[in-house]
Amino acid sequence: MSRLTPPEVDRVAASRAAVAARRARAAIKNSVASGEKRALEVAESGWAAEPSAPEATLRVRELLMSIPTVGATRADRALDELGIAHSKRVGGLGIRQRARLRDYLLTREGRVETPHSRLVVLAGPTAVGKGSVSSFIRENYPDVMFSVSATTRAPRPGEVDGEHYYFISDDEFDRMVRDGEFLEYATVHNAYRYGTPRPPVDAALASGRSVLLEIDLQGARAVRRAMPEALLVFLLPPSWEELVRRLVGRGTEPPAEQARRLETAKVELRAQDEFDVRVVNRDVGQAAREVVELLAVPGA
Repeated sequence: MSRLTPPEVDRVAASRAAVAARRARAAIKNSVASGEKRALEVAESGWAAEPSAPEATLRVRELLMSIPTVGATRADRALDELGIAHSKRVGGLGIRQRARLRDYLLTREGRVETPHSRLVVLAGPTAVGKGSVSSFIRENYPDVMFSVSATTRAPRPGEVDGEHYYFISDDEFDRMVRDGEFLEYATVHNAYRYGTPRPPVDAALASGRSVLLEIDLQGARAVRRAMPEALLVFLLPPSWEELVRRLVGRGTEPPAEQARRLETAKVELRAQDEFDVRVVNRDVGQAAREVVELLAVPGA
């Protein structure tokens, strides 16, 4: 049986209608982002309108992300908590889903944000780009407080003592271990030792500030044992091939060391299920924004 093809004029009309619908939904999101409309107002309009109305065909995820301070991570977390599929449209919600979304939006619109502190631990396999993500956050989110680790390795080009790491001797590292001055410490790649000085972290959390800690996998596990309330974030590469390209391309290690680090990365990738949140580093800026959202820092 031959396939029916609509007349050319019908295809043109359908295309124009689709463009008009997209523009209408974009205008709705802009009105929420600007404060002209409330998200709950849009949702209630969608529930009362025809199924084809722009408010009804708007995805719930897009509606949430149009709210200032709600990014992709927060929107996805909210949908999971509300039991709403990420692809669901406003008009397609059931009665119970509508009630849960209404309560969520009312709470957001009526609540006063109170400062709270959180330790967020960023880890991942070698060469995944933890340093690049951290640098982006430092440059674009000055309110984020970083925990500076101590290490016995030598500085790499461009690294500054006291800013990227505290570069210390083995003897000094031993003294800090004896005096209980580390939140965690570990030997990485069977070569150098890294540790997180605990007093600055404790002081920041006690004052209500959130702290971001970029460390290796062993260190993240140690923090989980020492501070179970910490949020562990695992940074993933888009693919294994991309991870290999990044490690080889940076040219900071000889071939034998590159091969050893790739074997280590295979083991490290298997640990991702131990973490609370996974962020894929396809784009440094987007990955950084997702991490900052988890810190609940003003302006995130």
